[in-house]
Amino acid sequence: MIDLILGGARSGKSRLAEQRARASQREVVYIATAESRDGEMHSRIAHHRERRPAEWLTVEEPLHLAAAIRQHARHDNLILVDCLTLWITNLLCQEDASLFLREKAALLDVLQERPNIILVSNETGLGVVPLGELTRRFVDEAGWLHQELASIADRVTLVVAGLPHILKSVESLNV
Repeated sequence: MIDLILGGARSGKSRLAEQRARASQREVVYIATAESRDGEMHSRIAHHRERRPAEWLTVEEPLHLAAAIRQHARHDNLILVDCLTLWITNLLCQEDASLFLREKAALLDVLQERPNIILVSNETGLGVVPLGELTRRFVDEAGWLHQELASIADRVTLVVAGLPHILKSVESLNV
């Protein structure tokens, strides 16, 4: 099952993803994409670490997400990826301009194997169009990736102010 959870910063999307992971009663592999490059990000990472159950395996992978998913996916576990927009940022900031496109293709490819996975990402397309080529590309790439993921996901949830809004659910589509 592919579960995509979108929301703004501090919307509650990570908390919802963690609740769903716990409720699955599966072994959880948490793939963290953040890199601690400043004090504020270090604090955010520490907060997320403190919230996670000690028995969850944490894998820190800022670039090669598909390889990490492929390495850890099993039919009896669940992978939680937090977060895709940090992963996009990490890739877009690399010197190799084609790395993002290769890694995005690899992610979409590994998801065709239908792992049990929860993907967390920031919905960035609801605000003002940002200044600067890199930030506009980031918003565009995130939006296009979200559309592709939503088309293959079994469930898509938008979290606003801590409230989950189901946008797509296989259960509701089969009614």
